[in-house]
Amino acid sequence: MTTASDLTLIFSGRPSATPSWDLMRTASLTPSAGPRIRVEELDVDEIDPDEIKRHVEHVMDELGSFASELAATPGGASWLHVHQVPVRRLVSQVVRKLLALSAWPPFAGAPGPIAVPPGQTLIGERDSSSQEYRSYTVTWPGIAYLLGAEVSATPTPPPRSFASAEIRDIHVSPTAAVVAVSWSSRHAGTLLPVLAEVSRHGQRSLLLDLATDPAQRCPKVDDPLITVHRIPRGRLLAPGGLLATTLHAMRQPGDGQSVLIGAHRILLGRLAGLAARLLEYSAGCTQLSWCATVNTEAWLDGVLAATRPATMLVSNDTSPLGALAVHTADRIGMRTVYVQHGAWIPGSVAWPVLHCRHIVVMGERDATSAAGWVRRDDAEIHVLGQPRFDALASVERPRQRRYLESLLTSEGGRPPERIVVWACQPFSRSSLRAQAEILLRGMQAAEGSWELVIAPHPAQDPHVFEALSGVKVAVADPATGARGCLAGSDAIVTVSSTCGIEAMLLDVPVLELRLPGEQTLGLAEHQAARACADAADIAAALSHLAASPHQTPVPGRAKNAVCRWDGATAAAVAKLVLGPSS
Repeated sequence: MTTASDLTLIFSGRPSATPSWDLMRTASLTPSAGPRIRVEELDVDEIDPDEIKRHVEHVMDELGSFASELAATPGGASWLHVHQVPVRRLVSQVVRKLLALSAWPPFAGAPGPIAVPPGQTLIGERDSSSQEYRSYTVTWPGIAYLLGAEVSATPTPPPRSFASAEIRDIHVSPTAAVVAVSWSSRHAGTLLPVLAEVSRHGQRSLLLDLATDPAQRCPKVDDPLITVHRIPRGRLLAPGGLLATTLHAMRQPGDGQSVLIGAHRILLGRLAGLAARLLEYSAGCTQLSWCATVNTEAWLDGVLAATRPATMLVSNDTSPLGALAVHTADRIGMRTVYVQHGAWIPGSVAWPVLHCRHIVVMGERDATSAAGWVRRDDAEIHVLGQPRFDALASVERPRQRRYLESLLTSEGGRPPERIVVWACQPFSRSSLRAQAEILLRGMQAAEGSWELVIAPHPAQDPHVFEALSGVKVAVADPATGARGCLAGSDAIVTVSSTCGIEAMLLDVPVLELRLPGEQTLGLAEHQAARACADAADIAAALSHLAASPHQTPVPGRAKNAVCRWDGATAAAVAKLVLGPSS
């Protein structure tokens, strides 16, 4: 099968009044005077992110009006409501490609239909270093299809599957005051401290562990008042898309069923059908099939009916599982509480809406964002901090330092003088390579002797860091991660990992990598980090730290703007969860 990089867009002439174009296999092309471009060159064009955002909002509004009511779960959750995030990301790729096509002068001057070779997939998968999250994109044959081409497409390939080991279905407790929903280690780290405080009030709670990746499951909990209940894995992995009748309704022709993106008018029925392909296969908890969506709703209904909790606690209410869980809770009249588990970075929130009744945010700047994102009139916003940061009050710096030294010191060798921890995230491999190149060159040029410990993100494939060289490098155990070792470092480097906020709270110097197209945590704007755009900036920052090891602490007002921190956030959230009588 031909891949996107094997294709070239080539002008095929004017058989009629309308110019025509072909997507052709690059290897089969003969010399021609006509304009042509490899599609991979269009994919790397820089497009104004604000322009992309404007178009995405418009297209999603039109798509919602056209197709949101065509399919719903038995509980009344629209397919587009539950799957808004993956569909929105797909639409973003559509917009990006169409704007890039509009910006290529030969096509802009002679726009026309695009013919596609047989055997093409319409949806592909973008490169990512994540072990679980899937980044789907529309292929260039998919773009031609949206523009009206007749495409003989192969089925969308199913996502990579997980191991087939079954998860035992643990019986739920008879009743619980609170039910929490988690499908990642970061969710569990945010929610479990709150449930521990609920337990101290003598109340039972239930944590629904919806993770399909064993590495993301909730850890063992010894508290007798906290029950962890795992969903049967088959419910989340079952394939099966929307009914054929629904897909047929999506593709019906009619007036007003198209949308303009730049200079291109695309058919909404084709866009809806393309988006529906995301629901054919399940990538587990991060991307459900439609069958898995319906199965999971039925399971949630059963669990909530058996345990009769008053409050649902979540740390994501917009991704498919979070949107489905909160919709289910709202339908039966439960209170809903959302706890922000990661930094909100401009442009990185795929669907900036919040559905819960109570919204707990980390800092004052997040309260401003939340006020613009809430979707209900009775929503209340609470600036309480981050529950998993409570543990920072008792962090053991010497122990973390010893761990870092053990990674970098051979038997009988001298411990390193200065250690940088790089808090990574599951960016594409090419982006990680670019970050690594800047960091390593900067460390080599810096004054003093610096060594590097790479701390992978919990969802990251650690093999992407192989073959790095230039300074002494070690990779932390993924189970330890950046938060398990950053307090022992002399500096932490990150683009947008929440570990940068933890380092700031502990007065560990933070270097924010500001690379083209990437958003940072924005700590530098609060004088809580140093912005570094290239290797020279890294070298200057590390040289300054080597010359002045005793840094001035970050002012309290700056910390409060980013994250309120007094070591008692979990207790405050638990009081909110249990209501005024707690």
